[in-house]
Amino acid sequence: MQAKTLLKLSVAAAVATIIMKTGAWWITGSVGLLSDAMESFVNLASALFAVLMVTIAERPADEDHPFGHSKAEYFSSGFEGLLIVGAAVAIIWAAAGRFANPQPLEQLGWGVALSVASSVLNGLLAWRMLAASREQRSIALEADARHLFTDVYTSAGVVVGLLLVPVTGWLWLDPLLAIGVALNILREGAHLAWRSVDGLMDKAVEPEVRKQIDDVLAQFAHHTIRFDHIVTRRAGQRRFVDVHMHMPANWTLGRAAALRTSVEQALMSAVPGLRASIQLLPTDVEAHFGDPKDLV
Repeated sequence: MQAKTLLKLSVAAAVATIIMKTGAWWITGSVGLLSDAMESFVNLASALFAVLMVTIAERPADEDHPFGHSKAEYFSSGFEGLLIVGAAVAIIWAAAGRFANPQPLEQLGWGVALSVASSVLNGLLAWRMLAASREQRSIALEADARHLFTDVYTSAGVVVGLLLVPVTGWLWLDPLLAIGVALNILREGAHLAWRSVDGLMDKAVEPEVRKQIDDVLAQFAHHTIRFDHIVTRRAGQRRFVDVHMHMPANWTLGRAAALRTSVEQALMSAVPGLRASIQLLPTDVEAHFGDPKDLV
């Protein structure tokens, strides 16, 4: 299933979750369930923004963006992280007031049932989205999936805590759970925001992708052909590699170009979506990066 389709399902699930969790809060009066419902509003906003960013990322390269628009997905991850932080602050504010004025909880059975049902829905969708994010290398899908998993975990914690309130009689346990939810999603928000910043700084490809690249180059390397200055980067779903290929100086341009084409095709077959740039150099010529003369 494509990333955009899964994100649209996430939007629908967020709307359904908001209805169920808001109903659970309305029935019980639990600030813990209110915090859970507020996080679902974040799910909705982030899923809508992710759909927009994935749509932009799918645009083909143009004159102003010769390497494509795939980095747009990182803005989705960063936006979602900021929304999570905002939700956490709002939850802590609401919970602090409840500490000063504890209130009894009502109809916990129905409230818990609605919360559990919404968590099952989010858990199934998050599992499918996380698997798809690995297949499609989509950070927007991964961010949304991890956020949904966080929602499931925090909902589980809230439900367990709420079931303890009537047993212990500790009304302060409800706002304490809400603050615990806030701190947990605050951690997740900071993680997502950092992932976004890290991706925008042209991070190298994943170790497993780099191994695939090295394995392909090793198939072509021998005593007359060698590769060096291998530099990689990733941008959303796209992967890039720049490499120098050294060969005998007496080779014709046609022969050298034919070998380069074979290497490029092998690299792109091994790593779908890879863009390879190979510079041809004679065996006895070295490129020296970082020399003052190279910076002029």
